[in-house]
Amino acid sequence: MSGGPETLADKVGRLLTKVLRPGFGGDEPVIASEQTNAAGEALPSYGAAEPSREPVSLLEVDHGDGRMSRYPPPERWDDWVEWDAKAWPRKIPRRYSLVPTICFNCESACGLLAYVDKTTFEIRKFEGNPAHPGSRGRNCAKGPATHNQIYDPERILYPLKRVGARGEGKWKRVSWDEALDDIAAKMRQSRERRRDGIMYHVGRPGEDHYTNRCITAWGVDGHNSHTNICSSGARVGYALWTGCDRPSPDHANARVILLISSHLETGHYFNPHAQRIIEAKSAGAKIITLDPRLSNTAARSDLWLPSWPGSESVILLAIAAHLIRRRSYDREFMRRWVNWDQLLREGPGLPGMPDLPASAAGAEGELSFEDFEAYLERLYGEFTFEQAAEASQVPIERIEEAARLVEGAGSRLATHTWRSASIGNRGGWQVARCLFFLNVLTGSVGTPGGTSMNAWNKFVPKPFASPPAFEAWNELQLPHEWPLAFFEMSFLLPHFLAEGRGTVDVYFTRVYNPMWINPDGFMWLEALRDEDKLGLHVALTPTWNESAWFADYVLPMGHAGERHDLMSQETHAGQWIGFRQPVRRVALERAGRPVQFTHEANPGKVWEEAEFWVELSWRMDPDGSLGIREWFASPADPSRPITQDEYWAHVFEHSVPGLPEAAAAEELSPLAYMRKYGCFEVLRSNYTPYEAEGFATPSGKLELFSPTMRDWGWPEREHVIPWPLDSHVSPANIDRDRGQMLLLPNFRLPTLIHTRSANAKWLYEISHANPVWIHPSDAGRIGVQSGELVRVQTEIGYFVDKVYVTEGIKPGIIAMSHHLGRWRLASDMGGNPGMSALAQLDEDGEGGHALNILEHGRAWDSFDPDTARIWWQDVGVHQNLTHAVHPDPISGAHCWLQKALSVRKAGASDRHGDVHVDTRKSMAVYRQWHALTRSAVDHSPDGTRRPWWLKRPLKPTRAAYALPEEPFGR
Repeated sequence: MSGGPETLADKVGRLLTKVLRPGFGGDEPVIASEQTNAAGEALPSYGAAEPSREPVSLLEVDHGDGRMSRYPPPERWDDWVEWDAKAWPRKIPRRYSLVPTICFNCESACGLLAYVDKTTFEIRKFEGNPAHPGSRGRNCAKGPATHNQIYDPERILYPLKRVGARGEGKWKRVSWDEALDDIAAKMRQSRERRRDGIMYHVGRPGEDHYTNRCITAWGVDGHNSHTNICSSGARVGYALWTGCDRPSPDHANARVILLISSHLETGHYFNPHAQRIIEAKSAGAKIITLDPRLSNTAARSDLWLPSWPGSESVILLAIAAHLIRRRSYDREFMRRWVNWDQLLREGPGLPGMPDLPASAAGAEGELSFEDFEAYLERLYGEFTFEQAAEASQVPIERIEEAARLVEGAGSRLATHTWRSASIGNRGGWQVARCLFFLNVLTGSVGTPGGTSMNAWNKFVPKPFASPPAFEAWNELQLPHEWPLAFFEMSFLLPHFLAEGRGTVDVYFTRVYNPMWINPDGFMWLEALRDEDKLGLHVALTPTWNESAWFADYVLPMGHAGERHDLMSQETHAGQWIGFRQPVRRVALERAGRPVQFTHEANPGKVWEEAEFWVELSWRMDPDGSLGIREWFASPADPSRPITQDEYWAHVFEHSVPGLPEAAAAEELSPLAYMRKYGCFEVLRSNYTPYEAEGFATPSGKLELFSPTMRDWGWPEREHVIPWPLDSHVSPANIDRDRGQMLLLPNFRLPTLIHTRSANAKWLYEISHANPVWIHPSDAGRIGVQSGELVRVQTEIGYFVDKVYVTEGIKPGIIAMSHHLGRWRLASDMGGNPGMSALAQLDEDGEGGHALNILEHGRAWDSFDPDTARIWWQDVGVHQNLTHAVHPDPISGAHCWLQKALSVRKAGASDRHGDVHVDTRKSMAVYRQWHALTRSAVDHSPDGTRRPWWLKRPLKPTRAAYALPEEPFGR
């Protein structure tokens, strides 16, 4: 690495960073004393030199909604004093500026308070924000571990540009100006030629609208996401019912909580949800969990149903049939809000659908709700507890008890599925359909203790000056074969490139590691190395990852306390917004030290995307001829780019009801209010909004019968109404007599945070290995004990890992978390040695790829003494490489459950962490699943690519929806 002379910005970053190494290539790690920098120079003391005060005691206040109060009161956040814990037993007061921000380690968007030392401007710790309506001052382990990430000795501090071949690992340090000018020029060249050449591929967005607004302003169809390896199965199920694509259970007020997931530890918004689930349980609520694995959630449940994956719909419909037979459903709710009349008019006669009962009137307009009730019983009469027990391999008594509990819950039934069965199985979207059917039957839709939809509890303010919709459609993201997908078919990008469907000019990966987190990672390796198919690759990431190693630029982005973002999530029955802030910058400005760009206050040259996107877009359109620059101009002075203060001030003043009034009551501007508290509660509760608005479906009602499925080529009974679909890993598809087993990979360990886990020492100490769970009966058959190695053969390859023998998994199933197994290709770069394995990649030139571990995790020396205390070696196995892609033909979800062709004791030549894959087999499996699709070219009822009413993250113009004249493959 090489760099020029130290600039003023460099000096500010160095002075503010006591424990971060200043560069690469020859720069030694340094440790500064408490009041000096690495050179022994006194650190500047910003602000007035006020005398230290002794800490004040914290008072307990009952807020009435579960918010914690044994925290510093907000009126003292500008100047808070605590005893220095490391100085004990001496009593040395330390003065802090407490700056609220938002955690960046999952989608919960929990509130954090950063304790910024008022003398050194170092961040001492992160705790919860007691003012935050969602997390209420409580955080899981990932929130405080933000401190690990900021002071990670291996984090990327400066912009880097590739100087060798992709993947060779040779980089040089460049300035932000150099990177911006080069990237912007290539984006301009692409935009002048086409509208589908720029692709922004995001993992966890961590914000609600800012980047999407930028992409829209570019005028390209460029948004790509990880949704199809995460949640698209459940999204389709909920969208077909309600027009909204995510559930929002009111756990705290529920009488019964029905979960299809390990939700307490690994669910979608698990900290705010977990709090409220336990509160409800403490108040007498019953928890029912469907999970083949004895997760922490299952262990805390009143009723655990260890169902065979794919059988969940049968159990749910057996419960539904029980309610229907007993007429113990909410008749008035269903009469008002279900499209039962449309079902009676248009359903009979479709494949598999029964005829109307003979007693039905038959003439259009004369069918009654009583006719519907008779038809409903005829539809679902075949589902019995006996059938469900046989399909699920769960004792019938447990299913009967679950039905009794659901029946007794009435309108206070809170249900949830998100990943788990919905993303695991082919047809998993029907699991969500069948689960929400129970809410519809009980009338527990949007009620206290029931299940709402995310749009009712999540609040996204309108952005500043919204650009118009673009007229473009990127076939590499939403091809014609998957017209109902939620959303972009992102995990198939390398397969599409290999087929010759198109190319990418400029490819951004933002907090996303596609080669590691996606299935079939060696297909990604081949795509990332191919500069003809995938042009400039810009990795925006706080930390090294496997995919960034194959980028052209690696740009250091900020963690939770180093950036501006706005977030809201459906954590409970209310609505709120949370404001993520660069805490050092805010603390400096409180002390009278204005900062122009956030990278001046962050460690090294770490920047935030919000400012980066503005600067990049400004340079992409230097003369305004592309119509881009105008959307990034300052409202006060159009000759310069908009600042973060200007942008957010406009949003908070004009787009958040009640915020200006709340700010005025404290004699603050709305922006100053949000900088002070970091959050705002828009609504304390929001029940049954459909009474005023209806539902966001074509009929305006809950669609038990889906005309969309019928009209777009899926008219069969198992598609148009809630109905079980046979999974690709149903017992009939797993030949256990030949040693086949079901591999369940789609669960997380509680502290894992996708691509950001490997730079948080506290979290990796808790969860650093992902052994293969196996039942004692299967272990005995194979001849292995806990800690021994097994070789698991998949459709396209194999991996070798240790086993964990436990009765907490069903016989015939093995389970292994897919969020561990990080690796690096250089001993001194590319990841933490204690949290990633040193690996070697080999290939035979004909599709055969191997990953072998040269060195497992180890301790190492750095400025952080804890790195020398690493006591573990096992850092997990990267199983995702061996997973063939399974794109569901309707939802587009990657169906994560895999058929293990064999599970056997490892041989003499097998080593822990070995992975082998044949990408020729990868393409063959892809083609098998592709053949299951029904293209819009053949089934679109109106000549468009996709139903207009279905969501897209960024929606183009109606004109862009027209089917192409020459669809790929036709």
